[in-house]
Amino acid sequence: MKESATLEFKSDITNTFLKTVSAYSNYGEGRILFGVDDDGRIVGVKDVKQACLDIENKINDSISPRPDYSLDVDADTNVITLLIKEGKHKPYLYKSKAYKRNDTASVEVDYLEFTELVLKGQNLTFDDISSANQNLEFSYLEKKLQETIGIDSLTNDILRTLGLYTSERHYNNAAALLADKNDFRGIDIARFGESISYILDRRTLANISVLSQYDQAVEIYRQYYQYEVIDEIKRKTVENVPERAFREAVANAIVHRKWNVDAHIRIEMYSDRIEIFSPGGLPAGVTVDDYVNGRVSILRNPILGGVFFRMHYIEQFGTGIRRIKEAYQDNSRKPVFDISENVIHVILPVLGHSDLSEDQKKIYELMKMGREISSSMAAQETGFSKSKATTILKDLVAGGYVKVIGKGRGTKYAKK
Repeated sequence: MKESATLEFKSDITNTFLKTVSAYSNYGEGRILFGVDDDGRIVGVKDVKQACLDIENKINDSISPRPDYSLDVDADTNVITLLIKEGKHKPYLYKSKAYKRNDTASVEVDYLEFTELVLKGQNLTFDDISSANQNLEFSYLEKKLQETIGIDSLTNDILRTLGLYTSERHYNNAAALLADKNDFRGIDIARFGESISYILDRRTLANISVLSQYDQAVEIYRQYYQYEVIDEIKRKTVENVPERAFREAVANAIVHRKWNVDAHIRIEMYSDRIEIFSPGGLPAGVTVDDYVNGRVSILRNPILGGVFFRMHYIEQFGTGIRRIKEAYQDNSRKPVFDISENVIHVILPVLGHSDLSEDQKKIYELMKMGREISSSMAAQETGFSKSKATTILKDLVAGGYVKVIGKGRGTKYAKK
């Protein structure tokens, strides 16, 4: 038996366990075993009855508001189990501070986390509280609602149905995020060349409706990761990165991020992948395993998520990660989800080209990170004859994998 995020051992009764009581009350059920040392060995408690009284008195005198807990005694081992349940009246404070579990330690929460606990205690979310700006306009929202659900015009009743008013009839933060102009950070998009020092394009989408941010991000994606080819007499779109995976990742970043963090969502575009960074980490109560396996059902910004759902930007709640994975189910390269306390990092690789011959792959791989090559360079680096390298490059161009840059002697080739 070892300590964990939901289990702590105490060989005796000191005030140090009270931080953990605060942590479990704020963020989820946990147990503290008294009479067990740090190595998991049972040492027992000498006076069980007095020990239980001491535990109760310390909790009742030191934790505010009073948490939901129970005590159980094992008569054979004299081990006392203190079970603390997550409370509804957050934050639960010990010496005027709130705590959370960080692996096997109980640590003080920061200001942003404390603010979230206060909102949860009031049964509110950040997108539900009153916006500092009440002078809002919604022309872009109106246009999108006309396109998606066919409204004639945006009325106060529709705004109320979307949940954009507080109970006091003020615009909330969800309304501000959807408004034509706002004071929030947005999405910072950069396209890189051979290295991160070589920026080919950069655009910052901020202080505008998150719907516009989303739509513009998709258009930028299409510019660099989609192209059209003629298949017999039909024109078809080829995707280097699946559009549905990109859409889901960006929508998730917008709906689940912490909007009170003063940072942009970052989208980094490379020749072989797209990386998306969403500020704020996972919502409380969602584990990394829950997230990666597509079991997320807790919306950090439920009002905003509801609007995205109504407008078909996201489908059933909690299925976004599964849909991203499904977009790559037949591809050798898979998306990567890197979760830390403060950031959700999603990597969408460029689809592999399994239909290329081995010789074609050798030349295609020379054009990593936006590198441009000539037929002479291709021949030199692969050992092919120049005529063979030229033929392969022409086939890659015809197949829609490679684009031609320049003319004559200065002709070069690069990935699309």
